[in-house]
Amino acid sequence: MTDRPTDDLTWTPAWDRATGEERARALFARVLDAEPDGVWSAPGRVNLIGEHTDYNGGLALPVALPHRTYAAVRRRDDDLVRLVSAQEASGVREVRLADVAPGTVDGWAAYVVGVAWALREAGHDVGGFDVAIDSCVPFGAGVSSSAALEAAVAVALDAVHGLGLAGDVVDGAATDDAGRAALADVCVRAENEIAGAPTGGMDQAASLRARADHALLLDCRDGRVRHVPFDLAAHGLALLVVDTRAPHSHVDGEYAQRRAACERAAGLLGVATLREVADDPAGPDGALDRLAAADDGAVLVRRVRHVVTEIDRVTTFVGRLEAGDVAGVGPVMDASHASLRDDYAVSCRELDVAVEAARAAGALGARMTGGGFGGSAIALVPADAVEHVAGAVATAFAAADLRAPAFAVAVAAPPAG
Repeated sequence: MTDRPTDDLTWTPAWDRATGEERARALFARVLDAEPDGVWSAPGRVNLIGEHTDYNGGLALPVALPHRTYAAVRRRDDDLVRLVSAQEASGVREVRLADVAPGTVDGWAAYVVGVAWALREAGHDVGGFDVAIDSCVPFGAGVSSSAALEAAVAVALDAVHGLGLAGDVVDGAATDDAGRAALADVCVRAENEIAGAPTGGMDQAASLRARADHALLLDCRDGRVRHVPFDLAAHGLALLVVDTRAPHSHVDGEYAQRRAACERAAGLLGVATLREVADDPAGPDGALDRLAAADDGAVLVRRVRHVVTEIDRVTTFVGRLEAGDVAGVGPVMDASHASLRDDYAVSCRELDVAVEAARAAGALGARMTGGGFGGSAIALVPADAVEHVAGAVATAFAAADLRAPAFAVAVAAPPAG
């Protein structure tokens, strides 16, 4: 995201690296009364296409954002973790790693100590540490502030404990993708088991494995990635992000219900994941007919239909990008939003208003992004119409008596480091 301030719209700025690092370092020194060993950071993400496909073994296409979470970290010689965040007023929290287990840590601290716990569970020798967090990744906006926090801590602990997994970042790209894939798995386990959020692995992969100026084509069945050039400016286009300010959280019952429905459908169909349904040469119709006979068949059919068609939309989206038909991805975005709204039922009034207003103002395509139930929408717009489209969305929110949204323009940024 890039900052584009205007007199009547709210734009969310990304800090430059020097600013973010200095803020985290200063917080560490002020509150923890010492100097950190270093400062590490990781980006939030916007998912271009491929929603709720990650935990179904499908495909997703996120980009990392310039908005980053910064972690100033100092290694300790015991197993105590001392945590402070500029975004929290609770002061310093203390947790002993020996006491960490599912259900023992709440709030944002779970995402931090959860990473250390998961590294230990994976066999790495990780001890205590002091950490100060500061972030410009909007919290609750559906741009994966939790994964940014986990990834920043993961690369920090990798460095201070000499684990050798993260490698370096050179020219906007990571030098050790295999090691970062392992760190992403650690972060997923931390989020699932310690933070209690049943998410897939797309967010963590984007934060750790993305590449500047590229979208990350992630195959969630085997973890393979491919970097797809993503330079909208060369085509006279921009990606507008609309933070609807509607509350968004993965630690809630609705997200878990969607995942449970997919797992139930896969079980009834006798497949490991719904990706197998999407890959069936005969198409999904037979599988949908079989699901329709279940007691909750009508719901399962809609959920599976979204996943299967969304995986196909990722393939179409990438194909059009690589063919140079960048404007042609707009209708694919529109179809994704309709599927998320109608079949997966994860949209909300704010997201629908944002999408409809953006299209009416000239967006080539628009959709909700992230887990849904609030958060953000994205719109593909002519570069010279960014302010116009944003203004139209803001006007539509005011007319609907909704809280004023915030805006940014997404560009593909480097990964954690």
